[in-house]
Amino acid sequence: MASHPRTGIGYDVHPLTEGRPLILGGVRVEHSLGLAGHSDADVLTHAIIDGLLGAAGLNDIGTHFPDTEARWKDANSLELLVAAVELIGSAGYVAWNVDATVVIEQPKLAEHRAEMRANLATALSVPTDRVNVKATRGEKLGFVGRSEGAAAMAVVTVIEKG
Repeated sequence: MASHPRTGIGYDVHPLTEGRPLILGGVRVEHSLGLAGHSDADVLTHAIIDGLLGAAGLNDIGTHFPDTEARWKDANSLELLVAAVELIGSAGYVAWNVDATVVIEQPKLAEHRAEMRANLATALSVPTDRVNVKATRGEKLGFVGRSEGAAAMAVVTVIEKG
């Protein structure tokens, strides 16, 4: 590889609440609770956006898509990810690889992971085999274990355009 890879780490957390859909990786997951937030509150996609921007040295998701701006209200996070890909492209980078983990007590996500990977890969303009999505529970510990919220973390690698 002629390019010099750069790696960023992303993290996001949102509270679980009634009356909102649970969106993860652009997939609507059936559950009695959804994630509260200014946009669709997709913690998985938000963590990936943060990692992507960090890898390219472009600050964070709040810098580019602040929750104080009405235009981001109820925004589809996959569209924000596409916009972040354009931002890193303007800085001379393309996404190369993503490894992400969702931390949520319930529901189990195994049956949704393939669709999440496909959605994220499409938004990132990378092959699906370069996007890995894992899920784990809080084992009844902390805010995740008490089903008060969900978190996600991602490690994202970008390379110089070439």
